[in-house]
Parts: sequence; structure tokens; C-alpha cells
Amino acid sequence: MNKNLILAAILAATAGVATAQSAVTIYGIADASFTGERGGVASNNKITSGAASASRIGFKGSEDLGGGMSAIFTLETGYKIDDGQLDATNTLFNRQAFVGLKTLGGTVTIGRQYTAYHNTLAQVGDPFGTGYAGGSKNLFPDSGTNVRSSNTVVYASPNYAGVTADVSYSTGEQSGNNDAGRQFGGSIGYSNGPLNVRVAYNNKNTDAVAVGTTPAVSRNLGHNTLVAANYDFGILRAYVAAGFDKGPGSAPLGNATAYGRTAVASLDGNEFLVGLSAPVGTGTVLASFQKKNDKGNLNQDATGWGVGYLYPLSKRTNLYGAYGSIDNKNGAGYTVANNSESGSGDKAFNLGVRHSF
Repeated sequence: MNKNLILAAILAATAGVATAQSAVTIYGIADASFTGERGGVASNNKITSGAASASRIGFKGSEDLGGGMSAIFTLETGYKIDDGQLDATNTLFNRQAFVGLKTLGGTVTIGRQYTAYHNTLAQVGDPFGTGYAGGSKNLFPDSGTNVRSSNTVVYASPNYAGVTADVSYSTGEQSGNNDAGRQFGGSIGYSNGPLNVRVAYNNKNTDAVAVGTTPAVSRNLGHNTLVAANYDFGILRAYVAAGFDKGPGSAPLGNATAYGRTAVASLDGNEFLVGLSAPVGTGTVLASFQKKNDKGNLNQDATGWGVGYLYPLSKRTNLYGAYGSIDNKNGAGYTVANNSESGSGDKAFNLGVRHSF
């Protein structure tokens, strides 16, 4: 056989192996809606980016290193589809940015990543997946570093007979004090057939070191515990979630000045949610009821409810409508949010379209 033909065949085979051993995927979501907000200082009608799922574009990849080990990475940035801007000023990969190794014994990743608290709420406890006007962000503290943490190391276990677990540690990186700003957490869950249940914990230190003439700040630790479950009954899937928060920064308000005053965040409280998703026609109905119990001296409780309908145009594109309402007590400052915005009042609706690619 001609030597050139043999060489060409070898090179082609080698290229095929290399391609099979590594892969990079570009993915994303484009989500836009008409959103109306009521009950705050002023009514607000606008085009919103990411009411259901934050608009984003990402890159993820893996390389087979042999022996059951792979190198993996994810780089994901959020953008505003209404005006084309990044959704975080001067930050490119604000949503996720990590690299790691995946083995038969589990996966270790390093970088900016979701917390176990948020993953548990979004994947297990909330029928709205923390999006839309009826989602759990209305009363649960799913914002800030409760959602994502930077400078984080995460270990995620393999699936053992339906049981999974993960632990994380985030360095505060404040000079002279290794405790200031650090965060750690984890979760353990069980999924088998129609049942999915998970428990998550989050602990954060909001101390700040002295900078120039600005004195150091010392606070107690903030804690979040979350128990969530869902069960598929066939005709509907039922959801339940219970959160327990204590300490500074454990339950930050999304919009503390929505009602023309400065609302006070709870330092000791809990939240409860029950909800469902059910096929109706060719789409899916979502519904939830939530309650916030503030155990502090102000007793600033709140109740909320939400409904929504998702109508699929294809496997990757759907239309949606959602409505949420909150009843604040004793000066509480909770607002109807969506996946990307904290909200400006106690009532809101979304009418939109979401496309995944």
C-alpha cells in the first residue's frame, strides 16, 4: 500500500481518537418577558431579561485523562437580552467559572460555583425552579452568596444507590484574617423513582478586616438549613421545602427600599413552601404557597402565593405566564421577584418566551 495512504489513515485514526477523548460544548438560554410590578413606591412595566431562567451563554468541556479520570471546566456568563449588556458590571464569567477533575470516586472543582443551598431549592424544593413571579426567591433567602460563592472548592460524590452528597469551602481572602468572608456548606440527598429528597446547609462569615481608616467589622456567623422534597404522583408532582435561617446575612432582602422605607432583614426565622406542577393540555401548570415566619422582635412575617403556565413550542422553546403576590406583615419588606430581578412591589406578573440552545 502506498506509504502516503498509510500515513493518512494513521493520522485520521489519531484525530478521531483525540476528538472522542475531548469535547467542548457551547450552550445558553435566551429569555425575555413583559413584566408588570405593582404595590411598591410606583407601578413598573418593562421588558425583563431572564424572568424564568437568567439569559446566559456558557462553555463547558471535558478531556479523558485515562484510568476513569477526566478534566472538566465550565465558563458561564449572564447577559441582558433586553439591552445586550452583561448582567454583572466588569465581570465576565459571573455565573460560573470553574475547573476540576472527575473520577470514579467523585468530582472536585475549583472556582466560582453554585451553593448546595441554591441547588437544593432550585432542583428539589421549588416547582418554579427559583424563577418566574411565583418562585421561592419571593420569601426564601436565595440571593447573593447563598446562590453562588467565589474562591470555592467543591467535592461531589458519585451516585451510590440513589444517594449523593457534596461539600464546599470558600476562602474569604481578606488579608490578615482567614475567617473573614469564608463560607462552607454541603448537602446530602436521595433520589429513587418518584421520590427526590435533599437536605442542605450553608454557613458564612460576614466579618470584614480593617482597610485604611475603616475599622474591622466582627459579626456572628450566619446559618442556613434547608430541607426539600418532591414526589411524582403521576397526575402531578408535589413539592415541599422548609428553610431555617439564623444570624447576620443569613436572610438578606432582595429590595430593602421597595416600599419607600428601609426594611430590616430577619436575623432569626424560617420559611415554608408547598407547591405542585401538573400537566394540563399540552403545557404545565405551576403553583406554590409560601410563608415566612420572622422570630425576631419585629415579627415581620409574610405569606405569598404564585401560579404559572408553561406552553412548549418545541423541546427547547416555550411560552410562559406567571403571577405572584405577597402579603407583608408588621412592616416586612418582601417583594415579588423573578429569576433575575428582586422586584419592586408585592405583586407582579411575567409573560415571556424562553429558548435554550
